[in-house]
Amino acid sequence: MNDVAPPTELIGLLVRLREGLVQNPLPFEAADAAVARTERSNLIKQLDDYIVPRLVQIEAPLLAVVGGSTGAGKSTLVNSLIGTPVSATGVLRPTTRSPVLVHNPADAEWFGADRLLPDLERTDRATGDQGALQLVPTERLPAGLAVLDAPDVDSVEERNRVLAAQLLAAGDLWLFVTSAARYADQVPWSFLKAAAERSTAVAVVLDRTTPTAVREVSSHLARMLTARGLGDARLFTVPESPVTEDGLLPAETVAPIRRWLDSLAADSAARTAVVRQTLNGAIASLGNRTRVVCSALDTQEQIAKQLRADVTKAYADSLAAVDEATQDGSMLRGEVLARWQEFVGTGELLRNLEDRVGRLRDRIWNAARGRPQPAQQLTVAVESGLETLIIEHAESAAERAALAWRSLPSGAALLEEAPGDIGRASRDLRPLVERSVRDWQGGVLDLVRVEGSDRRATARVLSYGVNGLGVALMIVIFAHTAALTGTELGVAGGTAVVGQKVLEAVFGDQAVRRLAELAHKDLHARVADLLGREQQRFLDVLDAHAVAPGAGYQLLDLSRQIEADSWLGDRR
Repeated sequence: MNDVAPPTELIGLLVRLREGLVQNPLPFEAADAAVARTERSNLIKQLDDYIVPRLVQIEAPLLAVVGGSTGAGKSTLVNSLIGTPVSATGVLRPTTRSPVLVHNPADAEWFGADRLLPDLERTDRATGDQGALQLVPTERLPAGLAVLDAPDVDSVEERNRVLAAQLLAAGDLWLFVTSAARYADQVPWSFLKAAAERSTAVAVVLDRTTPTAVREVSSHLARMLTARGLGDARLFTVPESPVTEDGLLPAETVAPIRRWLDSLAADSAARTAVVRQTLNGAIASLGNRTRVVCSALDTQEQIAKQLRADVTKAYADSLAAVDEATQDGSMLRGEVLARWQEFVGTGELLRNLEDRVGRLRDRIWNAARGRPQPAQQLTVAVESGLETLIIEHAESAAERAALAWRSLPSGAALLEEAPGDIGRASRDLRPLVERSVRDWQGGVLDLVRVEGSDRRATARVLSYGVNGLGVALMIVIFAHTAALTGTELGVAGGTAVVGQKVLEAVFGDQAVRRLAELAHKDLHARVADLLGREQQRFLDVLDAHAVAPGAGYQLLDLSRQIEADSWLGDRR
């Protein structure tokens, strides 16, 4: 059978497709997510349970999976085909909870967990564990053929239904069992429809039908099969018959099915034809099924971009708002304004500028001589004002980001999963802000100190004091765009000009502009870092559900390469 061996390239493509499906779990809630998740799960299971193992082991025994409706008599049929009880039967439903795989002892090597249904634990005894696969070796079954008794496809237990679907997808041949009472039920036909769409080899057994009704029911069933694309499926009938003490049907009632199975086991070419039909059909179906996942992945990628954009915008807007508030004069209000007025003196604000500069110089000089230091009070006021400003905008950004996420089902789900309430600023933000503002103020003083290290400026710096010049520089930064009105413009804006004139007298106007720019850039960087930390809480939640860019296209491209593989093209 070497002529049917698949190329390693095809196996490699299928493995890559499987890896791509595993790595992209469709984490976000969306209209197309539920269907795509189910299809993705089914694809992974079929690749793991059937397609890849079968391609690697093309000469493995033919696996016939016996599936069908509740109460159709599947286990009784399996026992009767084997000629001895191997699968539990009974009147309580569901009877078959864990699957039973019957095989010839010579074929035991093919059914290890490393070769078939790897997620099912192997056992040699009957068990109610739905995660176990009971292996029953018997000489009564010829080598080259294995029979797997599966749970009901319409079981009242969801786990049984899921397991039944998984087992049917792992078989080379479906021996689908129904009865006169259940043959028109919708659930079994949904499975048969999928089998037709994927070219799965199917034989249907009409079981538990009275002899008088066999002809009528079987004719109707045959027409239904033909109408649904399964006209080539073999149809066997097993009339209602008394069972033996061992619970077996009379041998003659199941003899046609047994002879057919034996012929497949004995005929390598016939067995290979069944395997090719089902295997090629399963692989050929990957394209359309993968496209469902790819389309959903594209949606997921758009959702991820939207969620990221919402967070990024919320925090970028807050950073811009802090930037604006630290330049447009907003900081020169309240406590900061009061302390600045104390610092420069407010009694003669309407006098000429030289008088105001002189008054400021005198106050700084007095502070340096040990008198009360309004510069320190102003520094504290600036520190408190900046801290409040930054924290308020951090809270605002968190609220707006959370609100944007809640407007989408996917975002609302992420907020539920998030550790803590990320819709509020983090608890440890305040001490971080306090330290950052103090560090910034220290940096401003360092700028003044370094700039004043020049011999020509040293005396002037000493006469005014580093602290005094530092707070004057802060005030100049806060009034950069002077967006104040009315009385505030005359008071805060005017006295900010006083500070600038003093700085220019010490360092020169070009140096003052440079110092102000450096100090503001430093403040911007520190606030950006603080808000970035806050933003990262949202992004960490989002990144934990990452959707790889272009994942949908990559999977689609892999499925197209698989569809175009020449090994499949020659055998369809």
